[in-house]
Amino acid sequence: MTTPRDLMIIAVDVEPSRPLEQGDLSLALAGAELIDLLAAGTIRLDGIQVMPGHGTALSDPLLDQAAASIVREAPYESIAAWLWRRGRSLASTYLASLEAEGLLTRQRRRWTWTPFRTGRLMPVDSPDRHRVRDRWASQEPVLTALAMAAGIGGNQETRDAPSGAGDAAETVLAAVHDAVRELEAVRQRRAIEQAAFDNVWRGD
Repeated sequence: MTTPRDLMIIAVDVEPSRPLEQGDLSLALAGAELIDLLAAGTIRLDGIQVMPGHGTALSDPLLDQAAASIVREAPYESIAAWLWRRGRSLASTYLASLEAEGLLTRQRRRWTWTPFRTGRLMPVDSPDRHRVRDRWASQEPVLTALAMAAGIGGNQETRDAPSGAGDAAETVLAAVHDAVRELEAVRQRRAIEQAAFDNVWRGD
């Protein structure tokens, strides 16, 4: 299992502190991929620039896909640029992958919380689920920060990257939190613009 896979399991296994937004979760998953690629030596950071590294091939198809998409010649991408590009619809990609592998199952009950479409996805009872729960219960810094960015655990006031993750990982985590805040600002601006538009048509 990988950090983004662990995060996806947490996203469907833990009651969120607020309704989950696919965009927030997708940005957090893209950040999780970067952190795993850093750990594998597949990439390195030069300030906020994502640079190719010399790590070996990875054993996870989605991480391999992420590694293959790294810009390998100047001008290199910034962390923020990577998050926005790679994060597009990434939550749906991970949901589909884990469901296809049988790690998630869909429960069709009207009263359950629904993440993204009809029928709540739940992790199957497996060693992977227990391991992820142990990691979550231990408040492991990276997973905790990514989950908080996605809206799982904590609240808006505490959604800052915790210390203890290592300098490079903390740089990525900070970028994830910044991107999520930027996305929320865009949502709020669009909501205000839509409300003003509706008022015009109603004659308010």
